[in-house]
Amino acid sequence: MNAPKLPVRFALVGCGQIARVHVERLLADGRGQIVAVMDASRAAACSLRDELAPDASVFDDLDTMFDATRVDAAIICTPTHLHYEHAMCCLDHGLHVLCEKPLADTREHIVELIERSASVGRHLCVAYQRRFQAAFRAMRREVRSGQWGAVRAISSHNYENWQQRIAGTWRDDERLNPGGFIGDAGSHKIDTVFYVTGLDPVEVYARCDKCGSNVAVVAAASALLSGGVPWNIDFVGNAQNLGEDMYVHCAEADLIIRDGRLWIGRRGKTETVTNLESDSNPNAGFVDLLLGEGENIAPPDCALPVYDFTRAMFESSRLGHNVVIA
Repeated sequence: MNAPKLPVRFALVGCGQIARVHVERLLADGRGQIVAVMDASRAAACSLRDELAPDASVFDDLDTMFDATRVDAAIICTPTHLHYEHAMCCLDHGLHVLCEKPLADTREHIVELIERSASVGRHLCVAYQRRFQAAFRAMRREVRSGQWGAVRAISSHNYENWQQRIAGTWRDDERLNPGGFIGDAGSHKIDTVFYVTGLDPVEVYARCDKCGSNVAVVAAASALLSGGVPWNIDFVGNAQNLGEDMYVHCAEADLIIRDGRLWIGRRGKTETVTNLESDSNPNAGFVDLLLGEGENIAPPDCALPVYDFTRAMFESSRLGHNVVIA
């Protein structure tokens, strides 16, 4: 696979709020250039172009964009139900793809994307940003080093003023965002546990509540991971602020993410971990991958356990009992 030349030429598919974050990261990195922006709303595409990518061409459908523009890679920022269609189209046109989470709306679509990216020899990366952040990478290093013994238990608390911002948007439509807060913003938190520990989901008991919205906003789950490790996790999508706490309790130490910082607890005392890993983001990591300077640390197959766990949570809540994850 030949690496693209600098600057890497990007197409931005979807021009909403998260798309602006991707463009700002690319601008800060300096090795990529947005040469095309596409959105069904031409006004949204033009607004983003005018503010952040003045040299980009504007399109309102992919076919026209491919006919008119030469690009190396695409960043998919459209609503969840469109990820599969847009990512598949870009792969079929020979582009490398960075796709916002969740990768697709069904397990079958995720598997097809994994297979298609392999068959066409193009990189497909999921924008799970915590895999690139210094504190979470260091937590993974510490947990997987084995120096603190086996993982005994995990707990995570995730909260955000999400419900207050989704009214009237696609995120409040169960057809377009079937996972609600848990499948949308919560997918990062689920993936982080699998990324840090290397453990797989086995079964889960969960309760989910829409709290007056059209999609799930609040959920609490008690799960079992491989090796018999218990995991308690909650999602509060109608909180008044944004936060994420994660505890991995090992035999000889507790590794803790709190307020974005990594802590270690030993012998009754807690102290910050200062020897963190390098800090990055999905866009810089994606450019590294394309240039042959890094590996794909968020490959498409990492989306499968996240999807399976999320679906099992909703099934458990519907049935009122434990669900085994095959």
